[in-house]
Amino acid sequence: VEREIAHQQGILHRTAHVWILRKKENKIQILLQKRSEQKDSFPGCYDISSAGHIPAGDNYGQSAVRELKEELGIVVRESELIDCGNRRFHFEEIFHGRLFKDNQVSKIFVLWKDLEEKDFVFVDHEVSEVKWLDFEKCYQDVKENKINHCIYIEELDIVKKYLRVQ
Repeated sequence: VEREIAHQQGILHRTAHVWILRKKENKIQILLQKRSEQKDSFPGCYDISSAGHIPAGDNYGQSAVRELKEELGIVVRESELIDCGNRRFHFEEIFHGRLFKDNQVSKIFVLWKDLEEKDFVFVDHEVSEVKWLDFEKCYQDVKENKINHCIYIEELDIVKKYLRVQ
């Protein structure tokens, strides 16, 4: 079903979530995107590097690659994505005066990409900016709600687990 219908009715759907990482000055950094004020959910909040719904007939990797290009203007190969597992969640909240129901199964990917913030192009205008944060600072800021975000700590736990085995 279309994204809008899935969120109106709370229909279970698939999404691809990509966390972009880089190593800078001996620290791991993570890229956060800031959602535009026009987004139908969590406008103006910092979020996953890139994420999107999976259209019928596509797999998680294909969709992740498409979203990276649409949201951030970067071209990657599906083989560059590192699969870190799946996560299921559900929530309901009011945005712009309307009930928004999210019921999804997400594939979590990591992508290593050493780019500067200026290298990203916001093609579809869903993103207003991006910023790199040291991973540990990001983790603490999200955990303690020190930044305006819509990030689930469970996703950062998945990325943290991946980093521990590296």
